[in-house]
Amino acid sequence: MVPIPSPSPSSIPAASPAAERGIPVVPTGSVGVVEPQFIPFDQPLPLASGQLMPSYVLAVETYGELNADRTNAVLVCHALNASHHVAGISAANPKDIGWWDNMVGPGKALDTDRFFVIGVNNLGSCFGSTGPASIDPATGTPWGSRFPVLTVEDWVKAQARVADHFGIDTFAAVMGGSLGGMQALSWAITCPERVAHCIVIASTPRLSAQNIAFNEVVRRAIINDPDFHGGNYYAHNTVPRHGLSVARMIGHITYLSDDDMATKFGRTQREPTLDGDYRYGYDVEFEVESYLRYQGEKFSTYFDANTYLLITRALDYFDPARQHGGDLACALKPATADFLLVSFSTDWRFPPERSREIVASLVKNQRPVTYAEIDAPHGHDAFLLGDTRYHAVVQAYYDRIAARLGLGERKQTNGVLA
Repeated sequence: MVPIPSPSPSSIPAASPAAERGIPVVPTGSVGVVEPQFIPFDQPLPLASGQLMPSYVLAVETYGELNADRTNAVLVCHALNASHHVAGISAANPKDIGWWDNMVGPGKALDTDRFFVIGVNNLGSCFGSTGPASIDPATGTPWGSRFPVLTVEDWVKAQARVADHFGIDTFAAVMGGSLGGMQALSWAITCPERVAHCIVIASTPRLSAQNIAFNEVVRRAIINDPDFHGGNYYAHNTVPRHGLSVARMIGHITYLSDDDMATKFGRTQREPTLDGDYRYGYDVEFEVESYLRYQGEKFSTYFDANTYLLITRALDYFDPARQHGGDLACALKPATADFLLVSFSTDWRFPPERSREIVASLVKNQRPVTYAEIDAPHGHDAFLLGDTRYHAVVQAYYDRIAARLGLGERKQTNGVLA
């Protein structure tokens, strides 16, 4: 997995006629219409690179209510091209449904009737938090290529300041899928006293050489685009759309399994000739090509190229065992949380073996850990979809957390699980 996928079309509810007219329609089990908060931080943030990030802003959404003891908070960490908009319907766009809306809401697996859920757009992203496209106060121009290189650990430091902002000493759980799972794991290691439960889904303790190679290819596609201008394309009023589009196409291929792609597209031709023969050219011939081009072109209209470079490099650098001679158990020794890990059988980017490696290291440290390996056909994208077995595992785990915290019974049942 590298970049993290936005929800595949099958996981996004179709817009209703009212939504098409711009009228928000709140389905059962939704947190409803939501708006982000933009929280400024004036204290510089020391980074792993040795640089300092001066004042910055983080975009945040919250769902549910924080209880009086501030013990029911859950942090949801996002993947590459997701954001703070975890659940609900955006007030700015009724077609914009949270990327994990099937997971988070009243009566859902992560029940907002009982938990206070926080979604944070990571520093360096392009959905409201300070990033490469933001204005550098020192120059009055966009940061561009001068924006500091970040790590997963840097994001955790910034997220801890969000927790401080809300007066949260310890999260009931920190949860994430893919790159979000890396952040959850980093929380358990670097801030053990602040995490009661760590939920890591479809993730890995480090990228394989193959994963790093995919990241390098997508970065080269962007950097070699003539409109990239060394990362300072803002000043040229250009966007490296071709590079971004290719990067997204490559990433999207890696999010799906071979079986899933065969089921969705097979070898179906887009517009076969009257006699069913090939067109013998280099334009779109197959449905899968059309789909990838559409995904790539759409992505290039809303995602920032510098952000893509920055986040893929953060993925490359994540390796908590590196400082411990490659010993993951040693790296995980500071963790005091209970763990839930979930993997998917057809996820070839972050395969189940990587989750089992984490589980084995936790067992070696005698940490309580629950592990589920879901046989699902959707590849890496499965963590975003509504597989009933997967959601049942997560729901049961949160029910245990709620019982321990005395947060009461579930008020309603998620329709998907009923």
